[in-house]
Amino acid sequence: MNDIKYIKTERLLPNPYQPRHKFASDEMLSLADSIKENGILQPLLIRRINNSDYFEIVAGERRLRAAILAGVEVVPCMELDCDYEQSAVLSILENVQRSDLSFFEEAAAIGQLIEHFGMTQTDVAKKLSKSQSALSNKLRLLKLPVDVRYFIEKEGLTERHARALLRLENEKDIWTVLNTVKEKGLNVEKTEILIDSMCHKEEKPKKTIIRAFKDVRIFVNTFNKAIDTMKASGIEAVSEQNETDEYIELKVKIPKRNMNEPTLRVLKSTSA
Repeated sequence: MNDIKYIKTERLLPNPYQPRHKFASDEMLSLADSIKENGILQPLLIRRINNSDYFEIVAGERRLRAAILAGVEVVPCMELDCDYEQSAVLSILENVQRSDLSFFEEAAAIGQLIEHFGMTQTDVAKKLSKSQSALSNKLRLLKLPVDVRYFIEKEGLTERHARALLRLENEKDIWTVLNTVKEKGLNVEKTEILIDSMCHKEEKPKKTIIRAFKDVRIFVNTFNKAIDTMKASGIEAVSEQNETDEYIELKVKIPKRNMNEPTLRVLKSTSA
């Protein structure tokens, strides 16, 4: 077991891979009061930076900040023998396992483990005791634009609100929903109904205007008139018409000689 060391707060530096970006002021003040009263009950985990007198925090930045607020100049620490990558992974894992990490911070931390440190989703899921489907759902939240994520956090919306927005491909539609949610105070269920209606509206096929005759008899009559016109012109056209329960079949036969030989038609005239 590592020995506890007491290190000056000015020699402790935050971990650049710390996933937590927000430290609630009221919680920090409450923790600072507790430290004043009871001291720091759990030592900070640290690693030495390049054999210097400075240390990087692996776990415990929140306690360090509260200690500084409380005016404490020296804090208990346990030094770990690890490199910067191991320190980063441990810091992320330690914070992700805490319930007070926001869902966007948690998603970003998981993304760091996979993208920067080569861990697979299976590795991360195992270390965090989460299913791969739950992990995938977390990572999908990072598809939302940064300003959308900021708005969701600022307005105190839930992770289910955020996941529902992933159905919308158009950022304009996302902001339409967010503004409606804010103005009307929509819960998750009503938000999902709103998004569902917008998705169905987009999927509605465009109406195509087709100008057509509804009664096929008009076409049949047109066909017959065309045959009569050919016969009147001297073309020996022969037509057949068969009708079944399923269709009407129209056939026309035109001798090839009519296509090559001009036909002379003599019109008889009557005198008055």
